[in-house]
Amino acid sequence: MTSIDPTVMTVKNLIVLDSEGKRIVVSYFSPEWATVAQQAEYEKSLFNKTSRTNARGEAEIIMFDNVVVIYKTLGDLTFYITGDENENELVLFSVLHAFYETINLLLRGAVEKKTALENLDQVLVAIDEIVDGGLILETDPQVVASRVSMRSADSPGFDVPFAEQTFSQAFASAKEHLARSLLK
Repeated sequence: MTSIDPTVMTVKNLIVLDSEGKRIVVSYFSPEWATVAQQAEYEKSLFNKTSRTNARGEAEIIMFDNVVVIYKTLGDLTFYITGDENENELVLFSVLHAFYETINLLLRGAVEKKTALENLDQVLVAIDEIVDGGLILETDPQVVASRVSMRSADSPGFDVPFAEQTFSQAFASAKEHLARSLLK
């Protein structure tokens, strides 16, 4: 494994837990939590530490187990991002913001456990578009949502924000994309 330049901002994990502290989506990028048992224990203790706070309006920042954790609750889900204790909190917040705003766009404002599980594929692709191997790739929610939904700049309806597209616009966009890929 190649070493990462220490000046590059990195993320240790992205976690989404439900209102009972159960795992919905996780992505770990650090060897600190190598086993599922270690991950489950970390998630349980993290939820116990943060469940009594109100992070609905604004994101909260805490120091927990020698890492920086930023979290925010949206609907019945709590989004967490963890970084090294020396990591810039504003950068971590921008990644967390990109993550939950992308999910909000993709789920069309219905951010809850049921819709997140029904659209798990999109949530996982969103994580991969934002962070890869711990390296931060993109922090613009509109760009990430467009990539996840596989729309390109020349697709019909591109000027319309993803959250405002109607089903027929989305279907027309997918149809055109399929037609172009078949003609190539």
